[in-house]
Amino acid sequence: MNVVLVVLLLILSVLSQAVEAQGQGCSLKSPRKTRYYQDGDVLIGALIPMHINWQQPIYHYTEPLQRQPCPAFSVLSYGWVQALIFALSEINANQSILPNVTLGFLVYDTCLMLEHSLQSTLQMLTGQETPILNYQCGHGPALSAIFGDTMSTDSIAVARLLGLYRQPQISYSSSSPILSNKQMFPSFFRTVPSDDTQAQLLAELVIHFGWTWIGMLSTEDDYGRMGSQILRSKLLKSGVCFAFDESFPSVSTESRVLFITKIVKRSSARVILIFSSDPYLTPVMKELVRHNVSGKVWIGSEGWSTSPILLTEGFAKMLKGTIGLTPHTHQISGFTEFLLKVHPSTLPDDIFVKSFWEQAIGCHWPNQESFVALPSGELIQTNLTCTGNEKLEKFSSKYYDDFKLRNHYTIYNAAYVVAHSLMNMVSCIPGQGFFHKDKCATLRTFKPWQLLHYMKSVRFKNKMGEEMYFDEHGNPPSIYSVLNWQIRPDGGIHYVKVGTFDARSPTEQKLSINMSAIQWNQPGTEVPRSVCSESCPSGFWKAAQKGQPSCCFNCNPCSEGEISNETDSISCWACPSELWPNWTRTECIPKRIEYLSYHEPLGATLASVASLSSLSTAAILLVFLRNCDTAIVKANNRELTYLLLGSLILSFLCSFFFIGVPRRITCLLRQSAFGIIFVLCVSCVLAKTIMVVLAFNATKPNSKMKRWLGPSVPVVTISVGTLGQVLLCFVWLLLCPPFPEKNMKVRTGVIIFQCNECSEAALWSMLGYLGFLACVSFLVAFLARKLPDSFNEAKWITFSMLVFLSVWLSFIPGYLSTQGKYMVAVEVFAIISSSAGLLICIFFPKCYIIVLRPERNTREHILGKRIIKKK
Repeated sequence: MNVVLVVLLLILSVLSQAVEAQGQGCSLKSPRKTRYYQDGDVLIGALIPMHINWQQPIYHYTEPLQRQPCPAFSVLSYGWVQALIFALSEINANQSILPNVTLGFLVYDTCLMLEHSLQSTLQMLTGQETPILNYQCGHGPALSAIFGDTMSTDSIAVARLLGLYRQPQISYSSSSPILSNKQMFPSFFRTVPSDDTQAQLLAELVIHFGWTWIGMLSTEDDYGRMGSQILRSKLLKSGVCFAFDESFPSVSTESRVLFITKIVKRSSARVILIFSSDPYLTPVMKELVRHNVSGKVWIGSEGWSTSPILLTEGFAKMLKGTIGLTPHTHQISGFTEFLLKVHPSTLPDDIFVKSFWEQAIGCHWPNQESFVALPSGELIQTNLTCTGNEKLEKFSSKYYDDFKLRNHYTIYNAAYVVAHSLMNMVSCIPGQGFFHKDKCATLRTFKPWQLLHYMKSVRFKNKMGEEMYFDEHGNPPSIYSVLNWQIRPDGGIHYVKVGTFDARSPTEQKLSINMSAIQWNQPGTEVPRSVCSESCPSGFWKAAQKGQPSCCFNCNPCSEGEISNETDSISCWACPSELWPNWTRTECIPKRIEYLSYHEPLGATLASVASLSSLSTAAILLVFLRNCDTAIVKANNRELTYLLLGSLILSFLCSFFFIGVPRRITCLLRQSAFGIIFVLCVSCVLAKTIMVVLAFNATKPNSKMKRWLGPSVPVVTISVGTLGQVLLCFVWLLLCPPFPEKNMKVRTGVIIFQCNECSEAALWSMLGYLGFLACVSFLVAFLARKLPDSFNEAKWITFSMLVFLSVWLSFIPGYLSTQGKYMVAVEVFAIISSSAGLLICIFFPKCYIIVLRPERNTREHILGKRIIKKK
């Protein structure tokens, strides 16, 4: 809106002064303080801010525009003029380019103010001191192209005006992406890359260094606004977050500068990206230095990355380690020597040379004010009087190093673009002209739109060997240098080239950075980190923080049974059913398979005890077999004793069905074998107890029990007792046989390899039947416990059955409260313990007499005891 108002006011100003122009001359050759002219067959116009006014102009919209004063002379801008003069002198001396044609120039001082740029443009278009729109005065040299302007905002306004006339315009400094729009700006070209490419490079730098949490500052002009918008879009797509994104006006107010300073100082972001031009950034930087802001990494756009204003010792501490961009430049052969020959005495027509001499030497000419303006606009007093005998050698290294010659190189290339375009235009062959079949344009009669056509297709190599051309948007090849601000021994700052970016190269080769050459604002060579939250390692997942950008998150460990095997995972995923996370939850590993194994202490111990117990039982059986005719063996029913000992051997051995890898056959047999064998043992004990009671009662006079002393009672008792268990197990195995299974639900991370009993009711029915027989046997033995010791073993049977029942009653809660291999171990322990209880209580006392007290193993001794007791 401001640009439109300025243009309207300028038009009103021109119209109001049109009458005054009727009687005035229309030549622009006469010298003025704001114009530098050199005659030629064809002219090149240039808009260059020779002086700089840092104050925001105040417009009175009811009055015509008045030219504002510009106090601060720019030495760098003067170098741009000299680059144009140097290029034109080379072209005019080169007979292979436009032979017998002299190129002249017309340089206007814009003072870095929009109204000056527009007024100067109209003066060049019309050839009038007081321009009248659409009226060209005189028949002087043709105007080929206009170079400028410096700032993107000013170039946009000038381009809108020149586009109406299709007058070629080449900017040596404006990089706003909007200027690439050929529909809006059909005659605009530039010799610096567009900010599209610059934004892409800045984004790649941020990504290259691994920064995800940055702050951004930009100016509120076309350059800063458009550049920051493009950069923000590219960084957001790459997952980078912004701690803040603030802008400041071209002329910053104190309150706004303080606000930005507080934000930067308080922010946790260590990387601050600034899209601005150096004069507008200076007030902000001064305030940051005053508040002693440190520890930040500054990333600079090309607008300030080679700023002479910030190259002072006062900014060195804060800006050390800054990474900046600058369009690729090249040392122009012979240009430095050409600059050193500049002298007021040899350039009488140069209206700027005396101001340049004052700035370069730090002196003042006689009868002039004894003040010299610094690049920042500050005036300092000097007592040194200029004589013209001073030397420029010391000055050259301060102002004209390779990086500060950036715009010198772009103006130099722009001059050659115009020369080659003119050469291509006049090289037209009659009859083959582009615009007329029988005509070609001449240097005297060509129109701006004719030169514009040839400028679009110009392509050449400059004397440095670099190719120059424009793409369909009027942009040159996009090549940048990456600079690092480093401290000199004297405390100042100098730039070191640490990388390059060439948009023409393949994607993976565009950016090249020499990491070892970078000097950061912290000790060491390690890249400073700037993240809102540290990366989540494998085994964790990112949980977003409420109300914060995506780069701010908490690292939560994966849930049980889930893993994440990559950094900054947004979620965890479950392992397959037979796998389980390792302790760091970074990979799935096979679950630990658990069963009662021979290779672990518990399984090996139970197997050893079972083996020893079965061997001990076998040894007792052998003792009884070898002493089968002795009184003790005969008195205890040899056949039942042998059967009971054999059953106990089997009961110990059936423990091995429970140890080892569960297989189909072992799962099918182990509970049934255990149940049948134990019922056989208990039936034998019950039969022995019954036979003891019958034998005692049969010895009484007139007893009718003698007929039951035969083998029929034990056989019936054992057969009936065992047959019931056999039938129960048969039905169980027939209807729902046990089978091996891998149970993954009982314990997390463990596969329990077990036997599924299929029917819990069948299992407990079998155990219940066994318990019933044990209780009957215990009851009978308990009733016969007072029989004479020498003849019966009722007391030992009672005690053995008490142990047996105690073990299995304890087994029930133990079995139900354990899982996996420990459940199996409880059952094996109960089998061994109960079997050992029967073996020890019933047979150890007899073995003691048979082996150690054979003198008591006689019929007389047994009967004698009974007689003594009767007496």
